[in-house]
Amino acid sequence: MRPVDFRRGHDGLAATIQNELGLDPHSGLTVVFRSKRGDRIKVLVWDGTGLVLIYKRLEAGSFTWPKVQDGVMRLSRAQFEALNSIASCAEVRRAAPPSAPGQGKRPRSSTL
Repeated sequence: MRPVDFRRGHDGLAATIQNELGLDPHSGLTVVFRSKRGDRIKVLVWDGTGLVLIYKRLEAGSFTWPKVQDGVMRLSRAQFEALNSIASCAEVRRAAPPSAPGQGKRPRSSTL
């Protein structure tokens, strides 16, 4: 799936799951959305009582993602657990620490 508009919230992302993937967002599945730059993710999951939205932004670097197959990027349990533990997804490319607030744009990622 291509990156999504990160202004979308619970309902917009649930509609994307239903309309673009043909899946039921209330079935208990977990869907990870990525930003265009690859430095942010949103995780949407139904916990049985409501939709839970988790947002993660890396201060430096970006996630390296598995290949997309049939419009869907499938994560192994280990890759998802790495995201969940805020470690990495496959790996995290490191970059210089972000500048102080108000001191320009955040640095682009670089590979070591």
